[in-house]
Parts: sequence; C-alpha cells; structure tokens
Amino acid sequence: MVNFNVDNWMQIKETYGKWWNNKLESPILPMIVRKDYSGSKPKAPILSQKTCTDFSWSATEIIEALDYSLSGEEYYGGAFPLINFESFGPGVVAAFCGAELDNTSGNVWFNNTNKLSIETMHIEYNPNNKWITRIKDIYHAGNKKWNGNVIMGMPDLGGILDIAAVFCGAEDLLMYLYDEPDEIKRLCAEIQKAWFAAYHDLMEILGEHTNGYTDWSQVYSEKPLYISQSDITYMISTDMFRKFVLGDLRYAFRKIDHNIYHLDGVGQLSHLDDILEIDGLNAVQWVAGASEPSASHWIEVYQKIKSKNKSLFLTYGDFYDLKIIVEAVGCRNIYMPLGVQDKQSAINILNEVTGWV
Repeated sequence: MVNFNVDNWMQIKETYGKWWNNKLESPILPMIVRKDYSGSKPKAPILSQKTCTDFSWSATEIIEALDYSLSGEEYYGGAFPLINFESFGPGVVAAFCGAELDNTSGNVWFNNTNKLSIETMHIEYNPNNKWITRIKDIYHAGNKKWNGNVIMGMPDLGGILDIAAVFCGAEDLLMYLYDEPDEIKRLCAEIQKAWFAAYHDLMEILGEHTNGYTDWSQVYSEKPLYISQSDITYMISTDMFRKFVLGDLRYAFRKIDHNIYHLDGVGQLSHLDDILEIDGLNAVQWVAGASEPSASHWIEVYQKIKSKNKSLFLTYGDFYDLKIIVEAVGCRNIYMPLGVQDKQSAINILNEVTGWV
C-alpha cells in the first residue's frame, strides 16, 4: 500500500505551486528511499522500456507490480508517488501514428518501415493503435487501484521535429529543411495535430481521479504540464530553429498550463535566447550531454535562465554540484532530484539546505 496522505499532497501542491510561479525561496530536492516491505511480490515485471512490449500481463497485473514497488518507497524533499511512463520510449507519438516500436536492445527506438517521399507522406493519430490503447488500459487500472494517490505520468510524446525525423530519417529530414521547407512545415503541422490529439486523449483519463500531473520529467504540477523538446535542433542553425521549431513551441506553451523546455546538448545553446522569450515558459532543464563537464560547470547558462525569471530544473550532477550552483545563482526556484542510499542521508541534506534560505 502506498503511504501518502492528504497532508502530504497539500504540501506538494503548495511547494510546487510556488516553483511554477517563480516564488519558491528554497530548492526542491526530491529523494526516494527504499524501505523494507513484506508484501507478496507479484509475478508481473515492472513496466520499463525492456518490458513494455510484453502484453501477456494484463493492465491490472502491471499495476499490481508497480504498487508493490511503490509500497517500498519513502518520500523526502518534495518527492511523491509516481509512475514514469517514459517506459514506452522517447517520442512515442511516432508509434501512435504507425511507426514501429522496437525494444530488442532493451531500450525503445522507433523506426519507419514504410518510408515514403516527403510529398506523399502524411501523419495521422490512431486512437485505436495498440500502444496508445495499452497505455490507456494501464491508466484505467491505475485509477481504479489508487484513486489519484499515485500520479501516473504523461508518456514521452516527443518533439515535433524529432517525430518527423522518425518518419523521414534524420539525414533526409535535414536535407528537406533546405530543399522542401513547405513540405516539412505541412508535415510538422500534421504531427502537431496528432501530438495534441494524443495528449488530450491521455489527459482525459489522467484527469478523472488525480491529485495532479507529471510527465517523464517527474516534476509535479497541480495543472496539466509538459516538458517540451526538439533534440534534433542541435544540428540546425538559429534561423532554421526560428523557421521550423519556434512557432510550434509557442503554440504548445499557449495550450498547456505549465511548461518546461528540455535543452539537450551544447548544440542547442544557440537557441536558448529565443526559447527564453516564449510566453508561457516556466522552467528550463539544461543537459550538457555525454563527455561534457558536470552540472556545476555551466554557471553562465543557469544565470541566463534565472535572469529571465525562469525556474531551474537540474537533473545531472550531485549535491556537491548543487552547492556550487547555489553559491552562484542562489537557491530560489531550483528543482533537482537527488539519489540517496538511506533515510538519514536524506534528512542530513534537508537539514543543511534549511540554512541556505
């Protein structure tokens, strides 16, 4: 049984509400500690990218396995019980629209097995696709089991241009940006329509019985949220970003209550100024990428984000990095989940943080 009560949820709503509104004086440092749990372990596997294609287990059995796992958790520093549906892969809207979902490597990738020319290519959301149906079935089972006491996240739906890359192929897409700009804009408009159809389809179920919302970012929001991205834009110029991506982001940020942008890789830093000017943006998650320096080496990036009154979402680095960042930009409106081994470690961190405000 998940141990999280009404008072816990009231505190979560108050804390994250201030973070979204750029009014939180201290950082949110979610920490989950494993505890002993003597319940009977279900036979179904934990939902993950490795197991998401195994339909031999019913949605109810999947939820029972997840409930068992959650029952062995204790929550500190703004953590709360949640299920991260990134288990169906990054950019799952591609699968909702007919792309192949392949997890033979243990991680989910999407492939277009019916590649067409850009002129004949059309993208349409199928509400009866087996992947969206599976997710909705699990949502319904979770609603029945938890009645809103566990937040089930929105899947990683993907960025509009990233989904286009699945259907076109990344190299061909980059060429089409030059050679077929009008066709790419048409295709992206179709993807955006499919994206929001899936978003609203899933949100309708998530909103039935809930204490709030989350997505693959695992950030809590009392209102619908999403963490947007466009990972392929690390390979395109600022002018092309403005031409093919910026308008889609502006539209999404108008339609969704709370918004984070996932800025992934040094190649995307050239787009940060444009992103920070979009109305409706609440926070930025900066991820430098493989082989790049640790989180504390990007102080100028954090300063730029904070200078535009946006909240910081830090997801790599450790408590040492966090202390360096706080010394440079202060501790207001920072979110950073931390991994800890035990309850006392979590308490020690929280005690130290009380002296920062």
